[in-house]
Amino acid sequence: MLSFKKTFPRCVLIVILILVVFLFPSSARADIAPPEQPPGANLLPESTVTRVRMVAETVLINVGLTAPSGSLGQAQVTADFTMQNVGEASETMAVRFPLTANDGFFNYPEITGLEVRVDGQFVSTRRIELPGDDQLIPWAEFDVTFPPDQDVFIQVVYLLEATGEYPYISFKYLLETGAGWQGTIGAGEIIVRLPYEANVFNIIFDQPIGWSETTSGGILAEDEFRWDFEELEPTSLDNFQVSLVMPSVWQQVLIEEETVAQNPQDGEAWGRLGKLYKEISRLRRGLREDLGGQELYTFSQQAYEQAITLLPDDALWHAGYADLLWNHYYYYVYFSDQPDVSELVHILELLDRSLALSPGNSVAVTLLTEIASAIPEAVETDGENFVIHYLTATPFIEPTATTTPRPPSQTSEPTATTSPTHTPRPTKTLGLTETPLPTNTLPPTPSLVPPTLAATSTSTPAQPGLQICGVPLLLFLPAMRRRKKR
Repeated sequence: MLSFKKTFPRCVLIVILILVVFLFPSSARADIAPPEQPPGANLLPESTVTRVRMVAETVLINVGLTAPSGSLGQAQVTADFTMQNVGEASETMAVRFPLTANDGFFNYPEITGLEVRVDGQFVSTRRIELPGDDQLIPWAEFDVTFPPDQDVFIQVVYLLEATGEYPYISFKYLLETGAGWQGTIGAGEIIVRLPYEANVFNIIFDQPIGWSETTSGGILAEDEFRWDFEELEPTSLDNFQVSLVMPSVWQQVLIEEETVAQNPQDGEAWGRLGKLYKEISRLRRGLREDLGGQELYTFSQQAYEQAITLLPDDALWHAGYADLLWNHYYYYVYFSDQPDVSELVHILELLDRSLALSPGNSVAVTLLTEIASAIPEAVETDGENFVIHYLTATPFIEPTATTTPRPPSQTSEPTATTSPTHTPRPTKTLGLTETPLPTNTLPPTPSLVPPTLAATSTSTPAQPGLQICGVPLLLFLPAMRRRKKR
């Protein structure tokens, strides 16, 4: 056995390394971002010295319901500019519009379908290349004459690809290029138009999604999100962005909601709806904490409860429900000062039931493997078996295959099927203030739109303390939690 003098320096080194990792994390993003698509942008004058002012602009980002193969989403952008020469002499210049941008991986995808009108007439554009960060960047250029004291109307239309990864996308529009014109931009609005009702469920507000965060201060109205400004001297801080649920995914939500409304005893439809709600309520790490995300988490609970009530012998819906609750428990309950173990017990009951119905099913086995790795006092592996300590009975469950821990954002449930019809989604009324994420589940309810779940908490004994070199691991958990929730 090693002596204290030999082991103490090693223990000190381990503790220092843990503190460095969790208290002083790298400034780099915890999650890599998807490749950036070229954003839209304001017009740029050829010269930095001009008396032409952009007195007004309206940008419509019209999001399509469908997109070409390989595309996460697509929008047609129509940007209308009212320009006015406030000087005394006429100006003729080349007006420029960027065609591409670095996608973050040193690729330069281009916008497509560019059309330009000046005072209602189509004008031809020419392709030029100007120096960029590390290579020549293509721009579209066209000539415009600006007589003094006369409005000139310019319209630019093009197709814009979404940036993102399932189930979220974003669109961006750069206002900063408008700083090249005389004075401020007098007034403007940016409109994001969806092919269905715009709401806090399909637009993510007050919540970064890793590569995008919706610009604050906008207004929701029917199928639109509007953002207005006046007398703006634009900088990079004024660039607009919006985070959305992928239209194809939201369309599937609408279809499944209609299915359960018409067939409330369809357990498979309730399960598919619960899975969709789950997917759009979670991020790579943890859950959406915006108001819409919290409501979606509640809706997912309710839909899963309906599924397992109507289909008590379906193993995968039990495991899928456990996956939803585990993601919430791990990120929002487990690292609290007094974690409520009742939710974990419910998760284990669901997984125990799932494996009893379908021994060795990969969804339950993978999730139990992850729980055993994170909370060995609750579940441990004994060879090819699981020992579930937190249940009254302690069954030995035999998986059919060894699996590796699963990131909480992945699932292996049945994929949703498309219903042939679609009707508008029922309106969901929300409160004006955010509520904390729920920590336990409600009994099943037959309503299509479950009511908001009030959060409750039950004090339980503190979590058993794991130790490193005699130092309780609990001392490091607050720092670990802060890092995980970014």
